[in-house]
Amino acid sequence: METATNQNTSTSQNYRLEFLGKGSEYFAIMIVNWLLTLITFGIYYPWARAKRLQYMYGHTALNSERFHFSGTGNEMFKGFIKLIVFYILMMGGYMLLLTYLKSPLLAILYLYLALFAIIPFAVHGSFRYRMSRTSYRGIRFGYRGNRNELVKNFFKWLFFTIITFGIYGAWLQMNLRRYTHQHIRYGDVEFSNEGEGSEYFLLNLKGYIFTLFTLGIYLFWWQKDIFEYYINKMKMSKGETGIECHSSATGGGFFLLLAGNLLITVFTLGFGKAWADVRTQKFICNSIQMQGNINIDEIHQTEEEYTNAFGEDAMDFFEIDLA
Repeated sequence: METATNQNTSTSQNYRLEFLGKGSEYFAIMIVNWLLTLITFGIYYPWARAKRLQYMYGHTALNSERFHFSGTGNEMFKGFIKLIVFYILMMGGYMLLLTYLKSPLLAILYLYLALFAIIPFAVHGSFRYRMSRTSYRGIRFGYRGNRNELVKNFFKWLFFTIITFGIYGAWLQMNLRRYTHQHIRYGDVEFSNEGEGSEYFLLNLKGYIFTLFTLGIYLFWWQKDIFEYYINKMKMSKGETGIECHSSATGGGFFLLLAGNLLITVFTLGFGKAWADVRTQKFICNSIQMQGNINIDEIHQTEEEYTNAFGEDAMDFFEIDLA
């Protein structure tokens, strides 16, 4: 029995990631979401977001078995209310500074500081909530990051970014990505990310220069390089076994995806966004290759549920990328 187990964990295998959604199905969800959000003056938005995530996760499959998102509109509504209160207080402070101190510069500075201040809380809350509500084969994901540690590190990285006039921004992004990814769990499987700020900075510097000299043509290959770097630096491990990720995306593929999505959205006056989103999800899943020797049948549940959705709403409101 022990010999069979050792052979099973040492044999490398491919894991197939795919998106099974259809534009017509997703459009039906989107049009209902739009209408209900409109007639409820935005109150329905958390339920709309929950339905959207449930569809996207529920139609993403690994080795032909689908993921499941159990987050609800009721949970997200509580977070939505907290976010609205924060927004009102933030804008109230901004108007007080603008009206009574008559200092537009100070008011704008306050606004930016308030926006930056919420980012680490939003990132931490969103990862913790969304991971706890995501499962695969009955095993939950989880996020074990420490909020205070992340907040302290984020403002340290932000300070370095400011004093270097934005140059350290590449390090900030990679540090944040490394921190969040290394605290993700899928049962007893640990995630990690090996992205480095110096590599990411040089990648974007090359992309900027080449895009400039090719009058924008290289932009699609720049996007391919960024996507490839994100994916290739991700790993999963369980004891002595692991899974490595690789990107098979090409610059030409990104051109066809982005140009096609633009044409679909523009020529349908926005109604084709559902098909554009589905095309994007299919492209992403088809471009991620996973290979390793983790036996999925031997993964054990370790994570608890977490139901505070404040971070989830804040991430969406400020359009912060989770990936």
